[in-house]
Amino acid sequence: MAGLATPEELKKTMVMLLAGGQGERLSPLTRDRAKPAVPFGGIYRIIDFTLSNCINSGLSRINVLTQYKSFSLQRHLGFGWNIFRPEFGEYITVIPPQQRGSSHWYLGTADAVYQNIYTLEREKPENILIAPGDHIYKMNYHHMLESHLERNADLTVACVAMRLERAAGRLGVAVTDTSGDIIDFQEKPEQPAEIPHRPGYCSCSMGVYIFKTEALVREVVAAAKTDSDHDFAKNILPSMIEKKAKVAAYEFTGDSTGAEPYWRDIGTIDAYWAANYDLVQVQPAFNLYAEDWPIHTHQVQAPPAKTVFNEPHGRQGKAVNSLVSPGCIISGGYVEESVLSPNVHVHSGAEVRQCVVMDDVKIGRGARLYRVIIDKRVEIPQHTVMGYDTEKDRSGFTVSQGGIVVVPKGAPLPSR
Repeated sequence: MAGLATPEELKKTMVMLLAGGQGERLSPLTRDRAKPAVPFGGIYRIIDFTLSNCINSGLSRINVLTQYKSFSLQRHLGFGWNIFRPEFGEYITVIPPQQRGSSHWYLGTADAVYQNIYTLEREKPENILIAPGDHIYKMNYHHMLESHLERNADLTVACVAMRLERAAGRLGVAVTDTSGDIIDFQEKPEQPAEIPHRPGYCSCSMGVYIFKTEALVREVVAAAKTDSDHDFAKNILPSMIEKKAKVAAYEFTGDSTGAEPYWRDIGTIDAYWAANYDLVQVQPAFNLYAEDWPIHTHQVQAPPAKTVFNEPHGRQGKAVNSLVSPGCIISGGYVEESVLSPNVHVHSGAEVRQCVVMDDVKIGRGARLYRVIIDKRVEIPQHTVMGYDTEKDRSGFTVSQGGIVVVPKGAPLPSR
């Protein structure tokens, strides 16, 4: 029954992209912006990866459900994603809480959809794809929709195989029967159920769902009448399994060069830094350069990146295993295994190692930085040393559990 997800079926599928989370564990990067709007990989925002999955999969009816600190996100979407043709039924719409039938903000992922039932009634899609806007991965939702239609599922859940120790206490785990139907769901278990044919691995939910519209409406309306977390993983999914609805698992395989498909929930400082660091490896597990799967974004208008080499004056600008965005000038400094966003200036004698540096940052002469995340528009004074003395860094900045130093947006730094 291949070929069920025809262009017509794709047009009958609506996307509800969840982009309203506070992202408290990613603070201070989320101090002034929603988590999906956090810069990533030099020129992108986190949300660009889920949106690019939609576009590359042929899905172009997209609602972005926003809530906390959404201005930066809305601005980015307006500048970078104004690519749709309404006359052909294509759109991307930003929907904050409408308070239709309630007086509160979105109480959870399921409540966010419940509060927008009006949109479903107006558009009348046959299927709804629900996805978080704050994960990094490449996925062809077209293939997932094919599986959903072929199996005539009420709900299809995207799952990724992950080692037990990585998933324990962190991720929801699906238990399936021999046909691939989900018969139980464990919310962040300390001892995840093992995949029968893959010792040492469990099947983790990615938070990506495809619902039959009628099933989704029925469930979120019922959930709205309960005192619950109003959450898909905690409430909706277990409820549907208990009611014997057809809940199917879709195995995400991805195109990673590693042992596991590449999917990252970058909800903490350490996870965010690690995902950026993945990009600068000689053979990165996550490939930004695949021509058949472009990552779309708003491109800053900036001149080409430049390195300055002037040996008589001791200026030998050099970048090794790094992403260097447009507008950057490495003016005699040394950059290694780092991600530089647009318009970063690294002055003579500065050393930048394993850092993530956002837009319009200036790094002064002789500064030494190691495993530091620097948010936008920060000036690092000359001879500043960060990342080498954790206790000293903690006295003025956020330092993650893994020892990553974070400098907030626009933070004034005294000479050190």
